[in-house]
Amino acid sequence: MGPNATAAKQAEQLRIDGNSYFKKDRFGAAIDAYTEAITLCPNVPVYWTNRALCHLKRNNWERVEEDCRRAIQLDSNSVKAHYLFGLVLLQKQEYAKGIRELEKALDLGRGANPKGYMVEEIWQELAKAKYQEWERSSTKRSWELQSLKQACESALKEKHFLDGSDMEGFVDDATTTHLKQLEALEGVFNKAAEADIPAEVPDYLCCKITLDIFHDPVITPSGLTYERAVILDHLQKVGRFDPVTREPLDPSQLVPNLAIKEAVQAFLDTHGWAYLMD
Repeated sequence: MGPNATAAKQAEQLRIDGNSYFKKDRFGAAIDAYTEAITLCPNVPVYWTNRALCHLKRNNWERVEEDCRRAIQLDSNSVKAHYLFGLVLLQKQEYAKGIRELEKALDLGRGANPKGYMVEEIWQELAKAKYQEWERSSTKRSWELQSLKQACESALKEKHFLDGSDMEGFVDDATTTHLKQLEALEGVFNKAAEADIPAEVPDYLCCKITLDIFHDPVITPSGLTYERAVILDHLQKVGRFDPVTREPLDPSQLVPNLAIKEAVQAFLDTHGWAYLMD
């Protein structure tokens, strides 16, 4: 066995040791093990992402970022690296960049293992980040609308006062007009605020099996759309047929339903991501 092979074998044993320490919440010992593995074999991405996860458990975000950046340099398709890096960016309040990293991790995770635990974990973190972003935007819009409404009301009151002083004998008419204008103004601003009021999720955006909003919709040859992980689970455990039409169905026949995916994205962006929060 050559020196490279020996180093690789030692590094892999250190990874196993690090994993064991991590499961026991001995994060310092795990970091030491992964660091030794990195010293022996610095070009193995998983050693960096494993160490990054330990730093995350210690809330050492600067180290998490360093390790994730290195892991992404080594493997741009590392689901865990993009996921952890996304969390770092959200921690730094770089929300747009953080969301992009989580979306990258989600796409990579769906491609690698649609039913994997990380896909659901990433989806939940993405939902939380999207909802927080929407909530901040909603709060800002509400404040701006309220300020504009107050300015408009003040302008109408000032106009009513001036008109009233020039229209002796017509005070009642001026007051009636003023009240109608205020009522119309209230209606306009109530309508403008409707975009920030959550609406019910339309049925066509929900899986027919789980009745939950789609995460990763796929369409069958019969034209029905299901959640990918759910229909794959059905095909594996129940049988290779469409659960609604009962027609034969093979996993290779499932095609991403991009139209529904975009519709879900648009709905959540408009009405907030609170629907995906536990």
